Order: sequence, then structure tokens, then C-alpha cells
Amino acid sequence: MWFNKGTSPNNMKKLSELSAMIEEGLQSLSYPTTAATLYNPIRYTLDSGGKRLRPTLVLIAANLYNEDIQAALKPALGIEMYHNFTLLHDDVMDKAPTRRGRPTVHVKWNENQAILSGDAMEGLAYQLIAEAPPRVLKNVIDTFNLMNQEICQGQQFDMEFETRDNVTIDEYIEMIRLKTSVLLGRALQIGAYIGQDKQYGNLSDIGVNRYEWLDRDIETLFLFGTSLGLAFQLQDDWLDCWGDPKTFGKRIGGDILENKKTFLRLTALANAPEPSTEGMSEQQKIETYKIYYKKTGAEKACRLAIANYHQEALQALKKMSMPQPKLRLLKEIAAKLEKRNK
Repeated sequence: MWFNKGTSPNNMKKLSELSAMIEEGLQSLSYPTTAATLYNPIRYTLDSGGKRLRPTLVLIAANLYNEDIQAALKPALGIEMYHNFTLLHDDVMDKAPTRRGRPTVHVKWNENQAILSGDAMEGLAYQLIAEAPPRVLKNVIDTFNLMNQEICQGQQFDMEFETRDNVTIDEYIEMIRLKTSVLLGRALQIGAYIGQDKQYGNLSDIGVNRYEWLDRDIETLFLFGTSLGLAFQLQDDWLDCWGDPKTFGKRIGGDILENKKTFLRLTALANAPEPSTEGMSEQQKIETYKIYYKKTGAEKACRLAIANYHQEALQALKKMSMPQPKLRLLKEIAAKLEKRNK
């Protein structure tokens, strides 16, 4: 079959190689000299590190089909630029004081600067995404635009939930799917389109629909990414209570203090009324809710949901059109995310 002509398992890039490509690419980005101070918050944001998960997924997906993944690098950087843009604006809306252990942009500068530099980041992201190969450029741009719309929809739901008292767990899952998970799924799809670029031109010798296997992989990678993203976000909910403050990068208990409707809180509410915390200090309120989450079974339910979505992601990979050894890096990333503490 055609897919055996792609990258062999032994020639897949290592995670360390992909990380080096991404960091070198980010460091080599050039910014306009006009209104140069506009770009200082962008440099600050990108220099703060992070997992670089999303650009890594772009490169891995491209590598599944092509040993040469250079064509996927700039779009991968575009995905990272876009992701950090969403975080920058999200921090403004949440009035978050820190991100990755450092002051957020709106704290270090001001809200207007954060919004404007974020807008510039989104424009830079589009420029990088547009560097995709011409033959698959429309697919890549369409996927990126759809992702942008989905994330905005998720953010809208998140804001609406702040004033609603009847949010269901299913609604919460759909919100985090749109706001967080689709970015992982679309990153994989964009990488796959770029990796498949040359495949589109040499399928005339096989007796099946020339796009059947490619299209199936595109949808399967999205399912893997969104399932992984749901596990990732639910892990964030759990870490907000029980993470290590030295590694988590955000204040432990932040969601509790902000009265956010997380999976833990919604699950607990379905089983018992919320505890009274009137007159308590912030730390006492956090500890009270952690006990509440354990007693109501919410903590256990959250851990179970994380494991279930992780397994759902791995099951999706079994539908891919290639030998399973080629999917080693995706499985490795899934395992790391399930056990992460930051």
C-alpha cells in the first residue's frame, strides 16, 4: 500500500531533534523594526518556555509521511505563536498574575499592551502558517481558520459559564474540547497535510480512491489530538488542586479562589452542596475545597476521566493506515502527558 512508502519507523525524528528544531526556529524569528516595542512582549512570552507540545505535534504528523519535515517547521512555529497569543489574551480576561512562573504580560506591561501585542502575535502566526507548501496551502489555511473559530467559541462558553449556575459536565467537556483540545487535533492535521504533500502526486498507481487513506488519517489524528487534549485539560484541573507549586507554573488553588466551574467542582456539586467558606483565608478555602472534592468522589472521577480520554486517544491510533511502530512518538507523548505534574 502507498503508506509503506512513507517514513520508515527507523527514520522518524527523535523528540530531542524536534525540540531542537523548534527552539532554533523560534530564536531565528525576525520581527519588524517599526514600533519595535510592540514585539517585546512577544519575545518575553515565547522566551518563557513551555512544553512546545503543539508545534511538536505538527512536526511528528508531517514526519509520519515524509522524512524531510523542513516544510512543516514554519507552520509549526505559527501554531506555537498562535497558542501563546491565546494564552496572552486569556490571561487578560482571567486577570491571571503569573504564567509559567513569571508575571503575565498585562502585569509586566499593561492590559492595552497585552491586547495589542497579542493581536500582533496572531498576525505573525498567520504569516508563518501561510508558509505551507502551495499544493496543500488551502487545506492548511482552512484547518487553521476552523481552529481559530472553534477556540473563540470555547472561550465564549467559558465566559458565559461564569454567570451561569446550571452548567452541566457535558457542557464543560464541550467547552474545554473547543477551547483547548481542538488546537492539538488541528495541529496534527496541519502537520499531516504538509507531510502528505508529495503523496498527493503519486497515488495514481493504486486501485483505491486516491485520497481515501489520507483523509481517514486526517480525521483519526484529530480524534487522537482532541482526546489527548481533553485528558490534558482535566489533568490541569487536577493539578490546580494537587500539583507541585514549584513545577506547575501557576498558583495552586487558583481555580478555587476564582470560583471557576471546573470538572472537579461540577462533579462535586452533583453529589453534595458546596461547603461554606465565609470568613476563611484563601489557603483555608483551598484546603476546604480539596477535602470537598475528595469526599464527594470528584477527585477520583477526574482521575478516571483522564485515564479514559488517554485510552480513547490510544485507541484512535490503532485506526491509522501505517505500521504501529511509526506512531511511537505520539504514544510516548500521550504517556508523558498522563503522568505530567506541570
